[in-house]
Parts: sequence; structure tokens; C-alpha cells
Amino acid sequence: MHVRFSSCCGMPVREEGVREPCAAILDILIDPDRGIVEGFFVEIGLLLGTEVLFLSTNDVRRFGTTVEIAHREVLGPLTERIRLQEISDSCRPVLSQRIVTESGRFIGRCRDVQFETKTFRLEWLFPRKWLRWGVALPIHDVVRIGREAIVVRDAVAPKPVEVSAEASMTLPQLTSEPAT
Repeated sequence: MHVRFSSCCGMPVREEGVREPCAAILDILIDPDRGIVEGFFVEIGLLLGTEVLFLSTNDVRRFGTTVEIAHREVLGPLTERIRLQEISDSCRPVLSQRIVTESGRFIGRCRDVQFETKTFRLEWLFPRKWLRWGVALPIHDVVRIGREAIVVRDAVAPKPVEVSAEASMTLPQLTSEPAT
């Protein structure tokens, strides 16, 4: 199944065979080098508030209208997962990161991603510039994800076309001229 992360925010996480959710998806952790969703930050309700824990994609049994896990014990702090802690500390986020072309043209900020729920591989980036969504960008056209920006190939985002005076003529203007 192909899912956009924005549709996963707030999604309930439940244990296998239990109807009541034990947590809700809050945020996502993406490995910028491999283009894979490593897991999700989840919020669990406690007696006196909430706590944010981490759910690895390796512990997801099923991903549908809810996220199903084997046991609540698979949820834990990210600090217990050294390799993933390094990814989190690398300061190379995907969401909210600037997207630019190789030539430096600003496309927008990555406001959403789409991934496949069996492999958790990223498929698309969704840029947004000001209040408008841009054209979705395939992950295979990403050159690199750095600290300052996500760089995509120039061919992915064509330059805005300048309309000449001849091209901007309307149909009535074209038909009113005599044929030669």
C-alpha cells in the first residue's frame, strides 16, 4: 500500500488482538542516505500526561487503518537505538527541508512524503511553496539530502516558461487575421 505521511499523523497504534489503541503516530524518522522510513515517533497516554516513544518499522506487523504491533514493549525511547539516534542527530531532516535543483533553483519545502508500507521505502516528495503545493518529485531523482537542502536533478523541475507576445494571442485574434 502507498501512503502519504500526512494521512498517518494521529493514526492509532494497537497491540495484536487488542481493540484499544496503545499509542498514536506523531512524527516520522527517515534515513536520508537510504531513503527508508526507519520508524515513527508515537505518543502514549499516561496517567499524568503523555510520553513520546519510538516505534521501529521492524516491529510493525500490519499497516492499514491502524498500525498493529506484537506487544507494547516494542515501544521505547530512541536513545536505546544507537544507529537510529545517529540518524536523528545528523541534522538532515526530510520533512520541512528546502528542496532545490542542482543549479540552485528553489522549488519549495518538503511538506509530505509518500512511502510503501511493506518495504517502508520512500517513493515521492511533496514540495510546498508558500501556500501552493508543487509537483510531486520522485525519490529516485534526489541527488542528495544535505543539512541545508534536498537537491534534485534539474530535469525534474522544469524552469517556468516565459510567454511571448505571439504565444499569448487568444483564439479570436488568431482567427480574425486573413489566411495566407
